[in-house]
Amino acid sequence: MDSNYSTRADRLVEAMAERDVECVLITSPIGVEYLTGFTGSNGACLVGPDSRSFLTDFRYEERVADGMPGWEVEIVRGDWVESLSSRLPGRTGIEDGHLTVRSAARLESAAGGGVELVAAGDLLEGLRRSKDASEIAAVAKAAELSDRILGEVFESGLIGRTEAEVAGQIVSRMREEGAEPSFLPIVAAGPNGADPHAEPGARRIEPEELVVIDMGSRLNGYCSDCTRTVATGELDDEAMKVYEVVLEANEAALAAVRSGAGCAAVDLVAREIIEAAGWGDRFGHGVGHGVGLEIHEDPRIGPRSTETLVEGDVVTIEPGVYLPGRLGVRIEDLVVVGSEGIEANLSSHPKTLTVTQ
Repeated sequence: MDSNYSTRADRLVEAMAERDVECVLITSPIGVEYLTGFTGSNGACLVGPDSRSFLTDFRYEERVADGMPGWEVEIVRGDWVESLSSRLPGRTGIEDGHLTVRSAARLESAAGGGVELVAAGDLLEGLRRSKDASEIAAVAKAAELSDRILGEVFESGLIGRTEAEVAGQIVSRMREEGAEPSFLPIVAAGPNGADPHAEPGARRIEPEELVVIDMGSRLNGYCSDCTRTVATGELDDEAMKVYEVVLEANEAALAAVRSGAGCAAVDLVAREIIEAAGWGDRFGHGVGHGVGLEIHEDPRIGPRSTETLVEGDVVTIEPGVYLPGRLGVRIEDLVVVGSEGIEANLSSHPKTLTVTQ
């Protein structure tokens, strides 16, 4: 087991002390993977000051047969609720964003009294925000793969192909490289680009229009996310102006990223530029979000965010303008937050307007 896993459990114990809980029950697959590296569909961790218990079912018996260093492993052959409840101390933190009310009630009932389950999902979420060096390296590899595939897509050409065909090429190439898409790629041409979450369809990409391509890889557990908007020929003045404004907003927000910066303040930097150009009502989403084991993690960088960036955050900066019936532009970079600014921009594909056939 990588030494980072035991360190993560130790950090969780330190956070528990501030919440006055005797242990924390981790049941989400992402939480279990973060703490142990286990990627099966069924597992749970109980973490206390002097204990590390990992439970899974018989399907994974061979996978954990050699043990998991630092963890007491139990193969549950009967009732999961009974196995877990028998181990719970008096005051147990739970992932309240994952464990259902019904499941929590069953656990408390099976424990026979004396057990109090308290919301503590934010403890692990907080730890997951600031990425260690191994996590940043994993995200960087996923981002490098995505950028390389994006370059291949442009070399293959876009005009005459359907959005779905281009998306299919992206997914196929990722799988050939041992990765999976971290989300279904968005390939949105012409007026379809005005839908921020457009699904690739049968529309054929035409000359002299904008194409939004939003894609990410999940490689070795970690995700990447990047968007580039390209042209398939000469654009009219409006399209060029939108692109220039979004690029200016992207670069200004990137310059505002640093540990200690308010997420709402970073969002506002980009939003004011778009508003000044007259398209403030056509930028309806936040400027970014965290990325890691999941494609959308804390922090959320938006106008209503109360969070502050911290060193080690890996976040997107992705302003956009969407003009219904006409076009859309989004430009997204994936960056590592440092103490004085951006420690690294993991998105290497150029942002000067690319013209491709």
